[in-house]
Amino acid sequence: MVKYFQVLTTVPSMDEAAKLARSITESRLAACTQIIGPIRSVYWWQGTLEDAQEWQLLIKTTAALFPALEKHIKENHSYVTPEIIATEIVAGSTEYLAWISAETKRTGASS
Repeated sequence: MVKYFQVLTTVPSMDEAAKLARSITESRLAACTQIIGPIRSVYWWQGTLEDAQEWQLLIKTTAALFPALEKHIKENHSYVTPEIIATEIVAGSTEYLAWISAETKRTGASS
């Protein structure tokens, strides 16, 4: 059975969000990448409390494509340690999940 993931990452600018979303989706590593923002993030980085404006990407993909997606994000992200969190989609409409499968299978990767 195909497992589906929603992967989350954040970036520091709308330009980077658009560029990364497009490259992920054009590469068929995801059926859809949504950009949400700006958001405000308060976090620790190297011993300093940061308060930054970021944009969040929500990426719909299959579990089989996650390793390639993670690699792509790391290679195309401006952060040294980008947030990459994959949450399994445990339920969803049959039609929507089938759409994710159909669009990501166009890569030639097995899902």
